[in-house]
Amino acid sequence: MSDTYDVIVIGGGPGGYNCAIRAGQLGLKVACIEKRKTLGGTCLNVGCIPSKALLHATELYEAAEKDFADMGIKTSVSLDHKQLMASKDKTVDGLTQGIAYLFKKNNVEHISGTGKIVDPNTVDVDGKKLATKNIVIATGSEVATLPGIEIDEERIVSSTGALELSKVPGKMVVIGGGVIGLELGSVWRRLGAEVTVVEYLDHILPGMDAEVQKMGLRVFKKQKMKFKLGHKVTGIEKLKTKLKVTMEPSKGGDEATLDADVVLVCIGRRPYTEGLGLDTINVTTDKRGFIETDHFKTNVAGIWAIGDCTHGPMLAHKAEDEGVAVAEQIAGKAGHVNYDVIPGVVYTKPEIAAVGKTEEELKAAGIPFKAGKFPFTANSRARANHDTDGFVKILAHAETDEILGAHMIGVCAGEMIGELCVAMEFRAASEDIARTCHAHPTLSEAIRQAAMGVEGWTMQM
Repeated sequence: MSDTYDVIVIGGGPGGYNCAIRAGQLGLKVACIEKRKTLGGTCLNVGCIPSKALLHATELYEAAEKDFADMGIKTSVSLDHKQLMASKDKTVDGLTQGIAYLFKKNNVEHISGTGKIVDPNTVDVDGKKLATKNIVIATGSEVATLPGIEIDEERIVSSTGALELSKVPGKMVVIGGGVIGLELGSVWRRLGAEVTVVEYLDHILPGMDAEVQKMGLRVFKKQKMKFKLGHKVTGIEKLKTKLKVTMEPSKGGDEATLDADVVLVCIGRRPYTEGLGLDTINVTTDKRGFIETDHFKTNVAGIWAIGDCTHGPMLAHKAEDEGVAVAEQIAGKAGHVNYDVIPGVVYTKPEIAAVGKTEEELKAAGIPFKAGKFPFTANSRARANHDTDGFVKILAHAETDEILGAHMIGVCAGEMIGELCVAMEFRAASEDIARTCHAHPTLSEAIRQAAMGVEGWTMQM
């Protein structure tokens, strides 16, 4: 065996690479094992980053095609599909190289290969055994599949295949009305595909604020995206020139079919721990395969788990925070994650962002609250930008005025939610935001006006 490491991290995604870098910064001897050719995990290679590159590019394309003329700008646009994909790949390549640089800068050893835990102090990497004092499992998640439906990443695709389509499909059926389905569906809709979303529930965006769900549905329908809510897909028949998607009502009823050129399956993700050796060392998992933890510690001393392979929202930034916290705990510091202040963002246009509790959750818990809401139709900058869809809603405790949650749908919502996160981290009251001067005219004024609305003194039209 080689010299003993202080920490071996298995997985080079957002949780893993942040953990490894922070451990290196704290003077620990650390190695990060990653079986992909590049670092960054699903998020950077085939998830968050390439999808955002396509979302941004297609937003510009649609704006030039449909919105410029109304603002007095005359132009014509055409799609260069090959260059669109090349631009996306260039973004990914630059960022993966950046992580490799940070590893070198912070003395993190990058080991390419597949890691398997032999015992609490030994990791096998393709036949080579490495000794360590601590093992951090950061193996992430993989696409959940539908029984009887085989993903070929050509005509029946996961999110990975949807980022690599060689041409714009005439008709696309998206199975799942969650974040991934709406984001990637909107990419191909902007480029000309006829997109139909089939969702098992009677609403989109499960778990989000009900008003946001309803407005989001209205906006996406206005954008010509079609929806079959309360339906489940029971099969997909591959024909020579098309796919025939069979579905039926979730609560039972007559069968129906949809024709498609491409079907995108995005019904969620599941923890990826296959071949990791958890059974051998008796690490406890739940019935769905998530690793059970207590402050990131598994039931086996010296073995930790973070990110998508554990409980909680499957978000890159949640994994990043956990990675930093674990490294700090291993180094004897007080690493901590505040799970009440983890934002979620849907990068459609308009964007959807949220942090904290929804109205439905507060009502179910019997917590008294007041709500302030402000529409972007009354925001000066939104009017000037011709982007008035959406609103900001702030929920505050009825007695203490502490902000308990914030929900917004609107252009740049993903950027603006940070203000609410900072406020909630400091346990601010809605009045703190209501009495904080915001620049005029800005979209963020809608946050202040919503905060004013908690006590009923909204001022702008």
